[in-house]
Amino acid sequence: MSAAEAGITFPCFGSTCTVFVTGDGSLGGPDQAVAEAKRLLLSWHDRFTRFDPGSELSRLNDDPRDELPVSPLMARFAELVIAAAESSGGLVDATLLEPLVAAGYVGDLNGGMPLGAALELAPPRRAGGPLAPAPWRSLAVDRSRGILRRPPGLQLDSGGLAKGLFADELTRLLASHDCFAVDCAGDLRLGGAAGVPREVRVESPFDGELLHSFELRRGGVATSGIGRRSWLGADGEPAHHLIDPASGRPAYTGVVQVTALAPTAAEAEVRAKAAILSGPNAAASWLPDGGVVVLDEGAVELVAA
Repeated sequence: MSAAEAGITFPCFGSTCTVFVTGDGSLGGPDQAVAEAKRLLLSWHDRFTRFDPGSELSRLNDDPRDELPVSPLMARFAELVIAAAESSGGLVDATLLEPLVAAGYVGDLNGGMPLGAALELAPPRRAGGPLAPAPWRSLAVDRSRGILRRPPGLQLDSGGLAKGLFADELTRLLASHDCFAVDCAGDLRLGGAAGVPREVRVESPFDGELLHSFELRRGGVATSGIGRRSWLGADGEPAHHLIDPASGRPAYTGVVQVTALAPTAAEAEVRAKAAILSGPNAAASWLPDGGVVVLDEGAVELVAA
């Protein structure tokens, strides 16, 4: 068995993805494994981006039917959308594409406003809440038939949930290798047959300073925040990509970044987003396996498992 580690970093999902693999396994040697992981991630990007009208996601969103066939991976994503909304009490709602576009998120964002400047212009802080009636409740998936049901016009936003899903999908393929780490644009999944520990670092959204490091053998980690995707909207108001379902506007809750630990990357993604949207008083309650909460003024709360 090969003991060498192979690694690769490449642009994907409007950010970067990184894959490390040690040892031989179901995908061959480490070099073969990282090459296949890269191929899959780039393929999933092309299928799930909403910025390409020909992508699988865009075709789904534009389809006038209320019952339509979907691929197995799209069916799993739709199931994740439902599960994320249910487990977060409606806070993590991936059916809010219309308000996200209205806020100005209409293409891949390069650069943007510095976080400090955005916070100075931001409205008074308040915790987010669910939207009533909840549009996500009209979603239904028949996995056996490969069918998605939803009212025409209800659109899905892949966003962070899809990245967590993809990191978890790669775990199924990489589990037989000694050690692997998948960073899918901020959603991480660690594991491998040998149970080798890795350091996971959490950086400040204000200046990139190291805030904390975890040593993990396996599991999921996700960092969500408003620091890297903030911009000035057409109305002159600061905006970002985390929408408060209740208001339909970018959420300014007093929490600017959360790193969450969980058994899977998708679950970590849900926890991190729910913690931000729920505000400073409730953020830690979403982190049963631990994490890091960063507040507006830069205060950092380390949450133990």
